Amino acid sequence: MTVFLVGAGPGDPGLMTVRARDLIAAADVILYDRLIPPGALDGARADAELVYVGKIGGGPQMPQEEIDRLLIQYGTGPRTVVRLKGGDPFVFGRGGEEAQVLRAAGIPFEIVPAVTSGIAAPAYAGIPVTHRDYASGVAFVTGHEDGSMDWEALARFPGTLVFYMGVKALPRIADRLVAGGRSADEPVAVVERGTLPGQKTVVSTLSSVVEDAAGIRAPAITLVGPVAGLRSEIAWLEQRPLFGKTVAVTRARAQASALAARLRELGATTVEAPAIRTQPLDVTLPAPRDYDLLCVTSPAGAEYLFTHLRDARDLAGVTVAAIGPGTARELRARGVEPDVVPERAVAEGLIEALAELSFERVLIVRAREGRDVLPDALRERAEVDVVALYETVAEPLSDETREAAGKADYLLFTSGSSVRFFAEAGGSLTGPKLVSIGPATSDVLREHGAEPDLEADPHTPDGLIAALVADS
Repeated sequence: MTVFLVGAGPGDPGLMTVRARDLIAAADVILYDRLIPPGALDGARADAELVYVGKIGGGPQMPQEEIDRLLIQYGTGPRTVVRLKGGDPFVFGRGGEEAQVLRAAGIPFEIVPAVTSGIAAPAYAGIPVTHRDYASGVAFVTGHEDGSMDWEALARFPGTLVFYMGVKALPRIADRLVAGGRSADEPVAVVERGTLPGQKTVVSTLSSVVEDAAGIRAPAITLVGPVAGLRSEIAWLEQRPLFGKTVAVTRARAQASALAARLRELGATTVEAPAIRTQPLDVTLPAPRDYDLLCVTSPAGAEYLFTHLRDARDLAGVTVAAIGPGTARELRARGVEPDVVPERAVAEGLIEALAELSFERVLIVRAREGRDVLPDALRERAEVDVVALYETVAEPLSDETREAAGKADYLLFTSGSSVRFFAEAGGSLTGPKLVSIGPATSDVLREHGAEPDLEADPHTPDGLIAALVADS
């Protein structure tokens, strides 16, 4: 088989290439580094073998010789192997050395390039590495001293210098460049955690950067050159409405990841603390065609509904009502356009939306622990059957997750069950601002002695995000 030397990009999961994601999904074995993007392995097969071969500067190290041995061991077998590396495999990633090892062992390989942090981190900080007026060239340099560095040549380079892995070496870098002829007033930018929500940027000069960047920690990129001064004009990441805010999401894992991704796009750092999960119930679903109206009361309900159907044709001729836009999206994804979607994504809103419709038999699919507001109201007008397709159960939270959620700026709840199970798992309802998706969830928060700071309007994930943005 083939070993794929794959670059995972600089940190933002959205900057991973399509090729990288496709190979991760197809791999039998993945040898991965420490600095791969969050969630990079989420697309791996459940039966894939994941082997951590990361290195921590100043901490535990896996010798490169051992990594080479593993590449040969797995590469000579019948399985597809991905060697997943942070950044680009050929830019200070030792990918060239690993390719030589594979070639010497007669193992086929392919290279999958990626966006390198030396370009991406400055770009996310609003700094172009080249500019027609300021820099016609760029040099990428390792910050590690190996005795062969020609500092005078670097100092004379007529363009931008980008140093990788140079946090500890910053005093030496600044001193050597000034000694080699660079101006002490030359602009310098140091970018910590480039492209990630917690990105931090310090702009200084060669004479002052050691003091100004004292709080910067690895991983970081150091950029030297006049282009660093353009940050004040071009900085854009900090303009995202939730930049600098940390948001904890307690939703079930499948839905939490999608919501967290949207929050990260707005600049937030996210903590996924799923206090709940759903699981199907062993039930028999009546034939929907025997009813005039089908009410689906949650996205999970839409998902589990289709485990009981052949496909969308089983709903032909039935009026389909979705409780809100999230549920409507799940139905559309399965080929069903709901006939009714209320403006307010709560049972009361759906009751109002159905007021002008005529129906004799109603089927409601929902969770076991659902509210009875909707069926009780519709029973005054028609025959109603309620079928619980799934139940919501507790998801254990680790001590680390509870601590991270407790330190967040905002703690999001999308259902009353998420409040109950978060509290039962030891999560604290004090400290962060509490954000509720709607009145029913707010009532459960109050039952636990906590007043919501924000309540979404409309009562949807979009409403939650709007409330956060308005409050930030």
